[in-house]
Amino acid sequence: MTTSAARREGATVQVTAGFADAERPKIARLCWQAFGGKLGRVLGPGPRAEAYLARAIRPDHALVARDAAGRLLGVAGFRTARGSFLGPDRAAMAAVYGRAGAALRAGLMALLTSDTDNHRFLVDGICVAAPARGRGVGSALIAALVAEAGRRGHAELRLDVAAGNARARALYQRTGFAVTGTSRSRLSGLLFDLPGWVTMVRPV
Repeated sequence: MTTSAARREGATVQVTAGFADAERPKIARLCWQAFGGKLGRVLGPGPRAEAYLARAIRPDHALVARDAAGRLLGVAGFRTARGSFLGPDRAAMAAVYGRAGAALRAGLMALLTSDTDNHRFLVDGICVAAPARGRGVGSALIAALVAEAGRRGHAELRLDVAAGNARARALYQRTGFAVTGTSRSRLSGLLFDLPGWVTMVRPV
């Protein structure tokens, strides 16, 4: 299990691997607040999307930041050959959207989650609670991802950030990531409001 701690502005940020089932609704809400603007056309409306995410998110593909009192501050997901933090999970989709709705949404979500990389450790989203931003939570989660990547034998981390997300891109650059490429997709722009991606890589 990955465990790390960092101190920012007098507060301790503790990052551990996985989460309890009781935390699923809170983590799902945090993910929706971070990614709802992009996923809303496929997974919305919000209550149904949060219900789906609460079922689908995988604790074995997550690192969770909490404060000294155990309050949720943020989460970082990653992707492996065995799956990803954010799915898609067909069973969870069927339970929330019905079989027909699940078939459609699973196919669309696969456009975002089917990518694999045999050489780099893939980041599958980083979310920080709004009140915790600016307290070093994102940096602590990235440090934990670096440690996890090293533990799994990877030499590099890779992530894809929306081209217009300047705040996230600045964080990643401050923590050692460099831009290695860009991509554009008209289909992703229509479905997910994601007309372009920036690929960033950093060494472990």
